Amino acid sequence: MQLFQDQQIKIYNSLTGKKELFKPINEGHIGMYVCGPTVYSNVHLGNVRTFMSFDMIFRYLKHLGYKVRYVRNITDAGHLENDADAGEDKITKKARLEQIEPMEVVQRYTVDFHNILNTFNFLPPSIEPTATGHIIEQIELIKSIIDNGFAYVVNGSVYFDVHKFNESHEYGKLSKRKLEDLIHNTRELDGQSDKKNPQDFALWKKAEPQHIMRWPSPWGDGFPGWHLECTAMSTKYLGDRFDIHGGGMDLKFPHHECEIAQNEAAKGESPVNYWMHANMLELNGQRMSKSTGNTVNPDELLSGNNKFFSKAYAPSVIRFFIAQSSYRSVLDLTDDGLLASEKGFFRLMDAINQLDSLQASKASTIDINAWKQACYDAMNDDFNSPIVIAHLFEAVKYINQVKEGVETLTEADLALLKETINIFTFDVLGLENVTKKESGTDKLSAAVDILIKLRQEARANRDFALSDQIRDELANAGIQLKDGKDGTSFSVN
Repeated sequence: MQLFQDQQIKIYNSLTGKKELFKPINEGHIGMYVCGPTVYSNVHLGNVRTFMSFDMIFRYLKHLGYKVRYVRNITDAGHLENDADAGEDKITKKARLEQIEPMEVVQRYTVDFHNILNTFNFLPPSIEPTATGHIIEQIELIKSIIDNGFAYVVNGSVYFDVHKFNESHEYGKLSKRKLEDLIHNTRELDGQSDKKNPQDFALWKKAEPQHIMRWPSPWGDGFPGWHLECTAMSTKYLGDRFDIHGGGMDLKFPHHECEIAQNEAAKGESPVNYWMHANMLELNGQRMSKSTGNTVNPDELLSGNNKFFSKAYAPSVIRFFIAQSSYRSVLDLTDDGLLASEKGFFRLMDAINQLDSLQASKASTIDINAWKQACYDAMNDDFNSPIVIAHLFEAVKYINQVKEGVETLTEADLALLKETINIFTFDVLGLENVTKKESGTDKLSAAVDILIKLRQEARANRDFALSDQIRDELANAGIQLKDGKDGTSFSVN
């Protein structure tokens, strides 16, 4: 099956700022690299949203018949605090605080990352390389950049010379930043004294005596720069130029900008044809932040053990909620939004589960072929999952109309409807066919609703002692009742 020959995909290219017709470098084959996590803590829900978007893209490209090599790395060294060139390695810092080996930190949070992604029904990437597994490739890359005159060595560290590079290339073309503006807005910071200019970035950092993670190099013991790792891993497995590079919007500058500069400095060409960036995930209209407490991790959202949401949500409900927004849009995670998505998700599952019971007719009154192509057209338009979902609910309407005898479909059209709705719901969007009863997320709500009714009866009977007892014992169990003009709701603390 080679559907890609019949479908024309347009991708919003962050480099050019417009949608472009997708043409792979090698016909029928696609190379895609996505920046993976730095494994020093539990995976952030915003990162899950980014990886989920590219999982959907991976799924669709595979469905079309492309042979896709999807590379998503693990950063297990070299990522310093505040994404800077000075300070402590994030993994080393975690290891020091917990008094364990850095690779214990890496193992713990890599396992957590995989467990969470498996819970959300992700397909594994084709290759998942680690930064520490590619030290030799990174050293060779630095040698090339030095030989070409775009890097310099100072006190055992190697820095990329942004000013020298900008004389013959364009630093800032992805993020649309001018070097002159960066110079004007940059202050000299402590720990940057080795650099010729504050805008230069580290390719290799000298390891101080207390630095645990270190490797030998021509410039002394040290560790690679964060930006360099992705350049080395992406080009090793996908070639000096490949089709798609993805990641979160927050990586556009400086991380992805530096990747472009490194590749051009080392190999003489820009590495990627289509740059794709997934937008941010907010919580109740505000940026997620550990420092302000406005954050929730995936486990807390799945279990309901958090202060923001009234109940636990099934993985596919969360996935469905995320797919209802374009990957390029800021997405606001709210309880009301998830509740609405949950209703929509189960409505879609109920309709799909009724397909086998529908009766075929001799003629069709619905154009299923046109509906099918509309689903493809939506995905072909920069992977527009919200429009795909809108078309899936058109199919829900068709199913109900056929069931009620208002519309008719032939046996062939019923089979095509079933095939197509299954493709886009399960194969492309990655949802799982879970009924409300199977999800288990409604069990707590049902139990608490019973207690709320008993409390209402107690208050109506002026048995305030029982009413207060129900409220207080629920509070002791971490369930907070909220009395309002529309009745009583609850949240799980």
